[in-house]
Amino acid sequence: MQLSFLGAAGEVTGSCHLVEHGGLRFLVDCGMFQGGRDADIKNARFPAFDPRSIDFVLLTHAHIDHSGMLPRLAAQGFRGPIYATGATLELLEVMLRDSAHIQAKEAEWAARHPQRNHGTPDALYSLQDVALALAQVETVDYGSQYEPAPGITCRMLDAGHILGSAIIEVWLDTDQGRCKIVFSGDIGQPGRPILCSPHPVEGADFLLIESTYGNRLHKNLDDTLDEFVEAIQHTLLEKKGNVIMPAFTVGRTQEILYLLIDLTRKRRLHNLKIYVDSPLALSATEITMRHIELFNQEAQKLVAWGQERRKELPDIRFIEDVSESMALNDIHAGAIIISASGMCEAGRIKHHLRYNLGRPQSSIIFTGFQAEGTLGRRLVDGAKLARIFGEEIPVRADIYTIGGLSAHADQAGLLEWLGMFRHPPKRTFVVHGEAGAAATFTDQIRSSLGWSAHAPQAGERVDLSAI
Repeated sequence: MQLSFLGAAGEVTGSCHLVEHGGLRFLVDCGMFQGGRDADIKNARFPAFDPRSIDFVLLTHAHIDHSGMLPRLAAQGFRGPIYATGATLELLEVMLRDSAHIQAKEAEWAARHPQRNHGTPDALYSLQDVALALAQVETVDYGSQYEPAPGITCRMLDAGHILGSAIIEVWLDTDQGRCKIVFSGDIGQPGRPILCSPHPVEGADFLLIESTYGNRLHKNLDDTLDEFVEAIQHTLLEKKGNVIMPAFTVGRTQEILYLLIDLTRKRRLHNLKIYVDSPLALSATEITMRHIELFNQEAQKLVAWGQERRKELPDIRFIEDVSESMALNDIHAGAIIISASGMCEAGRIKHHLRYNLGRPQSSIIFTGFQAEGTLGRRLVDGAKLARIFGEEIPVRADIYTIGGLSAHADQAGLLEWLGMFRHPPKRTFVVHGEAGAAATFTDQIRSSLGWSAHAPQAGERVDLSAI
């Protein structure tokens, strides 16, 4: 029984784990690396195995760093089923197509500007490859057991990270009896807006746990919202500028809208003009509103309030047309512009940064994790210049980092989830975190819980039957 860590080991993106057992080979997640030239090189080299040898894929959720290489896998010969929740499939249908579209546009731009191109000019896959992968998805419900192959039983539980996100339990029949591996996927912060808290797991023989924020604690929600409100009011009312919010189109955009509506309901913010500049965000929001049954009680109450008091809602406009998006550049004050990508690596957000970073009246508000090597990370770390479309833009806007809104559990949230295990795993593998965060959280698991924990390196292969 072999477990290989093909991505998200010592880094946050590119989640991909290979399990080999009894002549079967399957993947848990098949994600894209994100963050600069190194990520481009890794993606171009993917996969480091024969896709035709993979029997099936288990997908934790729709974020591109977990799902983004499925079309490339299918294009290179993988023909097995991909198991995911129904909500995840709905999100994949728009996210993977959007990913292919962005790649095609960037390849086209790179071909026209070879002197400015510092990345990989070729698209990783096409819309046809996306269609091929989507046709292979089979949906499963939370809590229901299914058998992707003889001797293997799986179950998905709500991870509370984004709509449809799952913790995956896998039972493998062995000569010594049943062995259980749990893949946490991305664990949501308990008590956060919209979604329910992560579902508890009773135990496992082996566990893979994410560690994005394994070395830090989020601010409590009250302090976070105070900081969020102050940043918006200072920008719109005092500086008379624009608020630019880079946001992942799935999960983060919907949470920001939820908070802006709730803060308006509570009369902490007034007369907001909000532009969501992302066709994908509109589709993702429509999908989200089709799954109100997955919301927590407070979110369901806010939806009911909004339906009864529509005139009191903020002015929210979804921007789809490119010309409408370009027209936003002529707005110099009073706008909240939410746009993708969340790490400022692609998409329309780069245009809004180009027109607002150099303006001291404006503010950039980051509400999500910024991976190493991304433009978002450089801005959060205090860069004075930002290179966008080959131009050096001076950073004069205020930069805010609102960490308490993360879709990932912090160290305390992760430990709380682990603390619900009734018995410890034989070995816990700490993944999906930068090297420092993973190392810190590994030590924390050992000291706080007394468990055996290890942070694997990229490409590491472990014989689970020998543990």
